[in-house]
Amino acid sequence: MLTAEGRSLLFTDARTASFFAPTPVTDEELKEIWELAKWPPTQANTQPLRVLFVRTAEGKERLVKHLAEGNRAKSSSAPVTAVLALDTQFHEHVPQVFPHNPALKEIFEGNVDKRIQDGTFSAALQAGYFIIAARAIGLYAGPMTGFDKAGVDAEFFPDGRFKSLAVVNLGHPAENAYKGRLPRLDVATTVQWA
Repeated sequence: MLTAEGRSLLFTDARTASFFAPTPVTDEELKEIWELAKWPPTQANTQPLRVLFVRTAEGKERLVKHLAEGNRAKSSSAPVTAVLALDTQFHEHVPQVFPHNPALKEIFEGNVDKRIQDGTFSAALQAGYFIIAARAIGLYAGPMTGFDKAGVDAEFFPDGRFKSLAVVNLGHPAENAYKGRLPRLDVATTVQWA
């Protein structure tokens, strides 16, 4: 069981950072995020999430123009911005990642709607794990969906295989990096028992 300090780091004190300090984020830290995020469950262990780390000035320029106006300064201040995307051909890896039922590959091959729906669900789960993994290694995250997905996909994934789902700024928070804590819904509002 996580200690109170661990729970605080990952959940109760976790904040969405809007502005970042110029402290560099290393390749090793970024790899460490994935080394943690790859372990939690996905449907049939399909692991359809793909990550593009954007950190160069040229890469940021290409990305920022596709973000909503209110998100541009946030991403410009972040040392790294991750584009989280669905691999629409994730089923190609089923024999490797789900070896006891390799026939699932053909099921997904023959049913594109099911593949995209199931893949999007599992990639969204992985996006949550990705954010928690970033927090676990001491980085702050600023996830956003306010961007032109078609524009980002055309810019970075022109072959059409990957479809962007979210953009996540990563780094160490600047002063006044986030606003006050917003309210959360309580158990009485959100939970039922049967």
